[in-house]
Amino acid sequence: MTRSGISSCLLALPLQQTGTECEDLVEELLCCLIQLIVEIPLLDITYSISLEAVTTLIVFLSCQLFHKEILRESIIHKYLMHGRCLPYTSRLVKTLLYNFIRQERSPPPGTHVFQPQTDGGGLLYGIASGVATGLWTVFTLGGVGSKPSPQLEQCSPLANQSLLLLLVLANLTDAPDTPNPYRQAIMSFKNTQDSTAFSSSSPHAFQINFNSLYTALCEQQKSDQATLLLYMLLHQNGNVRTYVLARTDIENLVLPILEILYHVEERNSHHVYMALIILLILTEDDGFNRSIHEVILKNITWYAERVLTEISLGSLLILVVIRTIQYNMTRTRDKYLHTNCLAALANMSAQFRSLHQYAAQRIISYTCRHLRRYVYVLDKLYFPHSHCSTLQHCFSTLSDNGEELLSLTCSHILRSYAASLFSLLSKKHNKVLEQATQSLRGSLGSNDSPLPDYAQDLNVIEEVIRMMLEIINSCLTNSLHHNPNLVYALLYKRDLFEQFRTHPSFQDIMQNIDLVISFFSSRLEQAGAELSVERVLEIIKQGAVALPKDRLRKFPELKFKYVEEEQPEEFFIPYVWSLVYNSAVALYWNPHDIQLFTMDSG
Repeated sequence: MTRSGISSCLLALPLQQTGTECEDLVEELLCCLIQLIVEIPLLDITYSISLEAVTTLIVFLSCQLFHKEILRESIIHKYLMHGRCLPYTSRLVKTLLYNFIRQERSPPPGTHVFQPQTDGGGLLYGIASGVATGLWTVFTLGGVGSKPSPQLEQCSPLANQSLLLLLVLANLTDAPDTPNPYRQAIMSFKNTQDSTAFSSSSPHAFQINFNSLYTALCEQQKSDQATLLLYMLLHQNGNVRTYVLARTDIENLVLPILEILYHVEERNSHHVYMALIILLILTEDDGFNRSIHEVILKNITWYAERVLTEISLGSLLILVVIRTIQYNMTRTRDKYLHTNCLAALANMSAQFRSLHQYAAQRIISYTCRHLRRYVYVLDKLYFPHSHCSTLQHCFSTLSDNGEELLSLTCSHILRSYAASLFSLLSKKHNKVLEQATQSLRGSLGSNDSPLPDYAQDLNVIEEVIRMMLEIINSCLTNSLHHNPNLVYALLYKRDLFEQFRTHPSFQDIMQNIDLVISFFSSRLEQAGAELSVERVLEIIKQGAVALPKDRLRKFPELKFKYVEEEQPEEFFIPYVWSLVYNSAVALYWNPHDIQLFTMDSG
C-alpha cells in the first residue's frame, strides 16, 4: 500500500466510525512523529528519519486531496489542534522553519541510519533499525518513484518537505472553538535579538534568527512554496515585515521577485500572483518606496528588452510591473492582476526619484498606447460599419510593446477625430455609451449576443488610463523636480495627451498634466528650435524650480492596501496542496483520485 493509500483509507473515516482505541493509537503516532521532528538533532545519521517523519505527517493530512470541498474537521485536525500534540506547536513550526533555513543536503548513503548491520551493533539498535526499515518498506511500497523530482532530491529534500508541511499546517482551517495554532505561531514569532516579553495573547510565540531566515528567503524564491512562505510572513507577521523593510540590502529580496514577474510566461498564475502581492505589500511602506530609488544596480542580464548597464531598483521595478500589466492585458486578461499591478505603481508614485529614461518612457508610452486604443474602441463602438481604413492602419502599425510612433497623418486624424468623439461624450457620457452599446447589439442581430472584445474592453481601458494618469499626476505633483526624464517623455507625446483635455472621465486629472505640458512647452519654445536632448533636459530642470507649485491642484494621496478576500482558504488550500502534489519528494498520489483541484491548476 502506498502512503497515499494509507491516507485515503484512514483519514476518510468519520470520527464516529473510529474506535476509541484506534483514535488513541492515531494520536500516539502523531505525537511520536512530532517528537521525532522536534527532539532529534539533525545529523547525518538522523536525516532520513527526520525526513520520513515530516513526510508521514504530510501523508496523514493528505485526505484533503480526495475532497472537492475544504475539510474543516477530521480526526487528524482534531489531534493536531488539541490534546497532546498542541504543546509542541511552536517547537514544530520553529523546527520546520530551521529545516528550510539550513537547506541541508541529503547525506552520503553510508551515513544513513537505515543501513544493513555490518559492524555487529547493539541488540537494541538492531531491533529498532529492523522495525524502522520494515515501516519504511510498508510506506514506500509501490508508486513512490512514479513522480521523480531529481532537482529537489539534489538539493534538500528535508528542507523542501518541511516547508510543504509548514504551509499545510498554517493553512488548516480553524477549529470551531480554536483558531489554528500553527498559523498563530507563524503570526507571532520574533527575532532572536528581540528582548521584549512575549504577549499573553500569543501562546505559541517563539524566537528565530531573522537574518538566517531572510537569507534563505532571498535564495529560494525560484520555488512557488518559498514565495508563498514569504507572502505569509509579510502579510501575517508584523515582526518579519518590519525587519524586512528595515534591511539595507532589500534588493536581494526584490530582484528574485521581479524575475518571477519578468518570466511570467514560464510561471504558473498563482506564483505570479503571489509575487505581485508581495510587491504590493512592500510598496505600502513609504520608506521602501524611497529606498528602492537609492539602490543602483549594474547589468541586469535577465532583462532582455533593453541593455540596462545601470538603473535604480525602483526604475527596474516600474519596468517589470508595466511589462506584467501589458502581458496580462494582451494575454491572460485578468482584471484582478492588472488592478494590483497598478496599485503597486500608485503606491510608489509620490516617491518616484531620478527615474531612468527608459522607465519614464515606458510609463508615458504605455499610457499613450491605451489612449490610442481607447479612441480606436470608441470608433468601433459608435460606428461599427465605418471601417475607417486610415484609423485602422494607425493601430495595426502598433506592435505589442507599443514603441512605434504613429505617422504625422495618423496623429492629425486622431486629434480631430478624438476631439469630436470627446465632445459627444462630454454631453452625456454614460447615456451616449449606453446608446452606442445598444446600437452595436442591434447590428449583431440580438440583444443576447455577446459584445465583441473591443466593446467589453472599453471600461477596462478607461480604468487603466485613469489610473495611469493619476500615477503620472502624483509624480508631477510630489516630485516633479526629481524626475526630468518623465517630463521629457511627457512633452515628447504631448499631442496625444492634449486630445484628452475635454474627456469627461479624465478632465479633472488632466488639469495638472496639461499645466505642466503648457508650462514646459512655452519655455522650450522660448529657447528656440533644434535643441539637443541634453539642452531640453537642462531647460526642464531649470523650469522645475520655477514652476509655481501652488498652481498644481492637490489630489488625495494614492494609497492602496492589500486585504485578503473573505474565505481565503478557498484559494490557498487548493494552491498549497497542488504544490505538495507537484513538489513533494518521493510521494505519489493517483491523479485520477484528486478532487481538490484540476490537474492543470497547479
